[in-house]
Amino acid sequence: MRLTVIKPVNGNYTKTERFDRVLEGGLKALKACPEYAGLEVEWIENARQAQEKLQADGKLRKRRILFAVSLGEFGMNLELYAILEKLRKYPGCMEKSIGGILVDGNSELYTKSTAREIAATANRAGCLFLGKPLVEGTGSLYNFRIIASNLGTDVADAYYQTTELLLKRLMEYLPVKKEKPQILCLHASDYDTSNTLALWKMVKGNLGGRCSVREISLRDGEIRDCTGCSYNTCMHFSQRSSCFYGGTIVEEVYPAVEACDALVMACPNYNDAVGANLTAFINRLTALFRKRQFYEKYLFAVIVSGYSGGDILAKQLLDSLCMNKTFLLPGNFALMETANDAGSIFEAADIRKKAAVFAGNMLAQIWKEESIK
Repeated sequence: MRLTVIKPVNGNYTKTERFDRVLEGGLKALKACPEYAGLEVEWIENARQAQEKLQADGKLRKRRILFAVSLGEFGMNLELYAILEKLRKYPGCMEKSIGGILVDGNSELYTKSTAREIAATANRAGCLFLGKPLVEGTGSLYNFRIIASNLGTDVADAYYQTTELLLKRLMEYLPVKKEKPQILCLHASDYDTSNTLALWKMVKGNLGGRCSVREISLRDGEIRDCTGCSYNTCMHFSQRSSCFYGGTIVEEVYPAVEACDALVMACPNYNDAVGANLTAFINRLTALFRKRQFYEKYLFAVIVSGYSGGDILAKQLLDSLCMNKTFLLPGNFALMETANDAGSIFEAADIRKKAAVFAGNMLAQIWKEESIK
């Protein structure tokens, strides 16, 4: 079995000691498991090596891939961006690969934003990311305070243990497919005028009845945002799959999320941000998340921008729902288009073909074809 570690070289070696110890410790613990005793670790440390792999026939397809990045003193690893440029140059170069991310920094900033950029680029290249695929070591490791308390250890050891767990999850993951996947689409738009819903309708039409599709509109009625109840209060309501504020989120959305195999977020882009009602849903999902995680559920998105910036929303969604709320991020999870005036989506180049391809990708990820009798 092989693990590919993409570890962009960082010239500031004095700032990488902790990171190197954590990564080496995680790999050593992985190889100590009998099933991974013969594990082959392949290293890619610069853009030249990445180019060589991407020019080969197999490219970086069908791999288990760990992005391991040290940001150094000022939160920047230039070699990482040179590698990401190569991944953008070769569409589909990571198809059917499974990814995880380890990022270490010397401040409280940049670790998560760097991981988000990695995930967005690799996902566009076809890489699936595990639910909660990121382990980040901030400068102080304060972000491990709660985990350390739960494990009964200190933050440094919590960092080691979490890295070891990520590596095991990365190697053990197997795709989850269903004979009749349950798809939930959430939106807050008007079907009469929304280019986003028009595009989703094209996608849905290409699913060919292989999935059960449910749509819930968060447009009507009052969708209250999370206001940060105490942990104990949130846990009290979560045990009943509920939330302090109740309403549509609790009565209709929570049960639908629990029942679905894949979540589709239909998001128009007006101000380079996910709309208020959909953001409220994401925030309110915390109460349900405290009761159960979503590691087996897939996340997809249909995003239409009036002018530009669809990738900004895609990053927001993968950050909040994959890295935070543990949804699986399948390869090419987001269909992003540009259309402004009502109905102009139908004039976009090859739009019906793109919708059909995206639907095909959804089916390839979640649908287990029934055996022929």
